[in-house]
Amino acid sequence: MKRVFLFLAIVGTIAPYAVFAPWIWAHGIDFPLLLTEMFATEVSRFFSLDVIVSAVVVFVMAIRGSLRGVRYAWLTIVGTLSVGVSLGLPLYLYLEACHDDADTRPL
Repeated sequence: MKRVFLFLAIVGTIAPYAVFAPWIWAHGIDFPLLLTEMFATEVSRFFSLDVIVSAVVVFVMAIRGSLRGVRYAWLTIVGTLSVGVSLGLPLYLYLEACHDDADTRPL
């Protein structure tokens, strides 16, 4: 499963930026316009709020993971803020799987 999570983290980085990069090239880093477009319609508000709530869940998982000793769990917060939940969640699951594998190795 670790490889699947790592693959999904890679896809979760490439796919959103393939759509977002042209918008950035066209408009630059225009946060007011970004927020306006994020909340322009009921559908865009639905997806925006869904992603925001999901991001908070990933942050809580990362904090919990850090407390459990999952190495580099903080990277999921960085990944979520820089790319989105599509990177943060599978990255956390990958790191947690690595942690679990390390716990089950014989001494």
